[in-house]
Amino acid sequence: MIIAAYQGPSPEGDMVQAFRKINETLAQAAKQGAKMVVFPELYLLGYNQMHLHEELAQPIGGDWEMQCATLAQKHQCGLTIGWAERDGKKIYNSASTFDSSGTKLGHYRKIQLWGPIEKSIFAFGDSYCTFTLDGVKTAILICYDIEFAQHCYALATIGVKRIFVPTANPADFSLVSNTIVPSRATENNQTIIYANYCGADNGLWFCGQSVIAGPAETILIQATRNAETLLITDLTETDKIKPSMLSTQHTDFRKVTY
Repeated sequence: MIIAAYQGPSPEGDMVQAFRKINETLAQAAKQGAKMVVFPELYLLGYNQMHLHEELAQPIGGDWEMQCATLAQKHQCGLTIGWAERDGKKIYNSASTFDSSGTKLGHYRKIQLWGPIEKSIFAFGDSYCTFTLDGVKTAILICYDIEFAQHCYALATIGVKRIFVPTANPADFSLVSNTIVPSRATENNQTIIYANYCGADNGLWFCGQSVIAGPAETILIQATRNAETLLITDLTETDKIKPSMLSTQHTDFRKVTY
């Protein structure tokens, strides 16, 4: 399966521009054979537009999701994207995955909200989301979620081999892209598609460095800090990793009582 991760600037509240970029990116990815593009966290409106998220958050099945499904179907290329979801009085930092027919495969609410601002606006998610894509069990996590080894481990124990991660990783946290994401992929024999912003959004700067990482310390492809980039790679490369190189931590782990 050929997959892509879009790294680019925030639309900063301009929804016309956001959907224009989604349309252009899906078209570009489809021409190169990609079957899925992962966009950054809260891409619809932009991450650091918290007052707009609070004001304009949409319900599941609303206009934003309908437009995403239509564009995925139009280009025959799947889409995973972050957006602010309203459910009654609650707002969630959410992400949805649509396949190349526009069918919605999964919807996820961020479990690990980061910092006081997120916690002041969003409610905590409380469950994982898994689905099968291209015959592979897949899950969604959002940004800070991937930094918790417990979540990746839990997903691995239920057979998840791929994780889509829309993110908004700030400028001072390159460690996540360069060390934590590859480590999580290696520990659990998973492939992680980590799509970040570059540039700034309402005064918040991002570190870019989106990455697609596989098992056995395999960096399939990675972006630079500042450039708008469409990362595209063939995930069948991970099938070529020798079994002797794969982590055996799950079977080797010895629990200690203390």
